[in-house]
Amino acid sequence: MKEIFDGVYKDGNRIFTENLIPGKKVYNERLLRKGNKEYRSWNPYRSKMAAAILKGLKKFPINRKSNILYLGVASGTTASHFSDIVREGMIYGIEVAFRPMKNFIKLCQERKNMLPILADANKPERYEAIVESVDVLYQDIAQKNQVEIFIKNMERFEPKHGIIMVKARSIDISMKPNQVFEKVKQEIKKHYEIEEAIKLAPYAKDHIAIFV
Repeated sequence: MKEIFDGVYKDGNRIFTENLIPGKKVYNERLLRKGNKEYRSWNPYRSKMAAAILKGLKKFPINRKSNILYLGVASGTTASHFSDIVREGMIYGIEVAFRPMKNFIKLCQERKNMLPILADANKPERYEAIVESVDVLYQDIAQKNQVEIFIKNMERFEPKHGIIMVKARSIDISMKPNQVFEKVKQEIKKHYEIEEAIKLAPYAKDHIAIFV
């Protein structure tokens, strides 16, 4: 088991995080015990962040002290792995849909470094009073205006790093995904310098991860 980034481990062609709550699975992932530690397999088909790492991410901006604002947290699959890593920080999970938020709330009852916030990411003024400080903004929202949401929250919270998972088909189904990706990158470049941009196929079709 080799640590490739802070709190992220690789064994063969799989990546893992050290389980914050040994013996507990979140989404039926594989558990692996090495010595006195237990690791959770991070599935790239279920998590776009895992896909980006396996596709060659050079710089992972999250560490054990990071405070993460997660837009579009859903039921918490990716957030649970961030929870394994961020032992001394906090994950603020924003989700507008009630059904996945119910599942995320259950997860937060076990994992005390995550806070559920039922809110619309289009309206950061509604939750800025709850979010104390942000080191990393992570967004995975499949909406037409996903780039606008990202920039609005980046400007509001001013994190050191921003990560957006762009779904081309949600922005413009009439354009080829690569054209959408270029359009998105040009829009983001008006505001921030792009450090890395990684296409996520075959794990997530027509998706690109952009790091600023």
